[in-house]
Amino acid sequence: MSPGDVLGRIADDVVSRQPPLEPVAVAVALLVALAALLPWVAWRRTRHLLTILHEGGHAAAALVTGRRLSGIRLHRDTSGLTVSRGKPRGPGMVLTAAAGYPAPALVGLGAAALVGARRPLLALWLGLLLLALVLVLVRNLFGLWVVLVTAGALLAVTWWGTPVVHGVAAWALTAFLLLGAPRAVVELQRGRRGGRSRGSDADVLAGLTPLPALAWVLVLGGLTLTCTAVGAWLLIGGLDGVGAPWVG
Repeated sequence: MSPGDVLGRIADDVVSRQPPLEPVAVAVALLVALAALLPWVAWRRTRHLLTILHEGGHAAAALVTGRRLSGIRLHRDTSGLTVSRGKPRGPGMVLTAAAGYPAPALVGLGAAALVGARRPLLALWLGLLLLALVLVLVRNLFGLWVVLVTAGALLAVTWWGTPVVHGVAAWALTAFLLLGAPRAVVELQRGRRGGRSRGSDADVLAGLTPLPALAWVLVLGGLTLTCTAVGAWLLIGGLDGVGAPWVG
């Protein structure tokens, strides 16, 4: 297949719409998403996707606010680190520190809008684009491996999957992000209470602003839960055209 054929295939995928998923397929997608959230099933591995987007959120905010981005590191324990240079205080630093936890929820919200509009392939291709953007910023071998494996799996589903597989995959990934983002905030607070997250984003924000760390946990949790609620409405509206006004 020539490069032109590949680009043509991608262009067709981007503009194509699919019929709504059958209830059984939606149920399968939700079960997959819930299984990925269970600690004794897959969470220690699937959480890497949230970390990729979390650090990508820090990186995007740093670039938008004019900070000099040095790179991203992803670790085996599902933690990560984004290094940027600039003023140690001020609105830019606050936005950069605050952008991590809401980032997966915002990506999930965007994906929900596309899936609700019956464009799951567009959601999957944009997911691959986000992973490619993060990949060029990663500065350690484990991080490169995690992003490449994630992107490879998503590419395989997007390129070789059937329309039903595309729909199930997009639904499952979207639900995972919308549910996993607030769960990560809960883990943040549990880690703080247990003394394991003293240098967390909430603590950094508490040092930059008058608000205490717990207040920032509540702010981050409220943002992620709002995205979850709106994203659920968009997904449900896409099933029958109710609640998603752009779906015909």
